[in-house]
Amino acid sequence: MALLEVQNLSIGYHTQKGYLHAVEDVSFSLEEGKSLGFVGESGCGKTTLGMALMRLLPPNGVIREGRMLFDGADLLQKSDEEMREIRWQKIAMIFQAAMNALNPVHRVHEQIAEAILTHNASIDKKEAFEQVEELFQLVGIPKDRMRDYPHQYSGGMKQRAIIAMALACKPRLIIADEPTTALDVIVQDQILKEIMNLQKEFGISMIFISHDISIVADVCHDIGIMYAGKLVEHGSREEVFNNPAHPYTKALLSSYPTLTGEKGRLMPIPGQTPNLIHPPSGCRFRDRCPGAKAACKTGEAVWVETSPRHKTLCYQCGADCRE
Repeated sequence: MALLEVQNLSIGYHTQKGYLHAVEDVSFSLEEGKSLGFVGESGCGKTTLGMALMRLLPPNGVIREGRMLFDGADLLQKSDEEMREIRWQKIAMIFQAAMNALNPVHRVHEQIAEAILTHNASIDKKEAFEQVEELFQLVGIPKDRMRDYPHQYSGGMKQRAIIAMALACKPRLIIADEPTTALDVIVQDQILKEIMNLQKEFGISMIFISHDISIVADVCHDIGIMYAGKLVEHGSREEVFNNPAHPYTKALLSSYPTLTGEKGRLMPIPGQTPNLIHPPSGCRFRDRCPGAKAACKTGEAVWVETSPRHKTLCYQCGADCRE
């Protein structure tokens, strides 16, 4: 049984210009101890998906339909009080932009201890601080920096502190939203290795959100490609990289440099993402796709399986998008 199973999830935002279709009919599952990465351009719905799983959408956000089954129970049926119990204790999040995720007027160790004390009434503050010290050791922060304020930390240390906070209550699932944003590539590599080691050590399931497909390839077992609110391809890391099926996935891979293989010209993706207040019919990538056909505008969405663990969303009357 999957730890997390999302079924036909649709999410939107009420804006002054109209209703914005941020996530449309997205389904996926995640097994215990496995990792799933969501990749796509800014505005494709990745972060909205993560925030919905935490039930932390802004006031104008609404989940129109779908189910989010965590350990067999639908998170959408939980009360606000029940969700407060689930957050951090069962599902935690590494938020985007760690530079702004910590409260600047409180010491770092106090902020992490607060999460522990909130979800575990049986321990006192001294025991919580001892646990924070252990967490700092796990993520590679010297214990003599525990009492520092956030402004005394480097970007990499702040990110490690946020990871420590996510691990504080030993959750079963961690959602990592762009956890290496604004860090240089050396620190990025260190943080990613730290995340992979911790996931392996504690058997944590993980959803990794990023616009960088190369980063997701390093840390995830499976990859989901999102475009304009739609999940357009889903499969194992190896199959998505070695045998991409959707035109957007192929375009995305062609726009990234590689250190191996033959040198070639990088191919930018022409055009712009569609207006999600008035989303187009059919395939949302069709206006930017060199292989678009009439069926891409009028056809019904069909999931085409290229293997038992690899599928792509196609509008060409069920034809494989690679043809």
